[in-house]
Amino acid sequence: MEANLQKASSEELILSAAQEVFMEKGLAGARMQEIADRAGMNKALLHYYFRSKEKLFQVVITKAISSLLPRLLGVIETDLDLFDKIRHLTSEFIGFLNKNSFLPVFIVNEINRNPQFFFKNVVRQEKAHLDSFQRQVEEAVHQGRIRPISPDQLFMNMMSMVVFPFLAKPVFKEALGIPEEEYQRVIDRRRIEVADFLIQSLRP
Repeated sequence: MEANLQKASSEELILSAAQEVFMEKGLAGARMQEIADRAGMNKALLHYYFRSKEKLFQVVITKAISSLLPRLLGVIETDLDLFDKIRHLTSEFIGFLNKNSFLPVFIVNEINRNPQFFFKNVVRQEKAHLDSFQRQVEEAVHQGRIRPISPDQLFMNMMSMVVFPFLAKPVFKEALGIPEEEYQRVIDRRRIEVADFLIQSLRP
């Protein structure tokens, strides 16, 4: 039992240190020695827990988004009305990113550095879950309940409105003169504002 607790503690220290280093330098610039130093252990022990930098990066990213994806995919797979589904998706996503604001910039940087690695190891297996959402949008268009729009365009609109305020946070804060504490409240209000805007734009 004690050995298991020690292993879990060591892995948490490594993952926390690795997240810091990956955020600062990306996958390409990160070094296992620096991660080991920040975790307060030797490099040999780091390699014992994680065989390679790429494996460690995959674990860090997967851990960071693992608490979000089940909630989003759970909403997508429900029988909720399309508008209710949009409200739940935007609220869950914005709420999560507001607590993990490092993630959008981190992910975008790594997609630009190595798109094949990222999609192969992180998101490719989740694509099938979007099929039910696409079918629901197509059905709503066919029934005349929403104006004609492709599911791809709706999904991109929703993701853009959710993610971009986190990517461009320094620009918005400076241009709009919004201090940090107020910006957090602005972002939190977007959990409702984004859904309202999207739903209004979809009405026939």
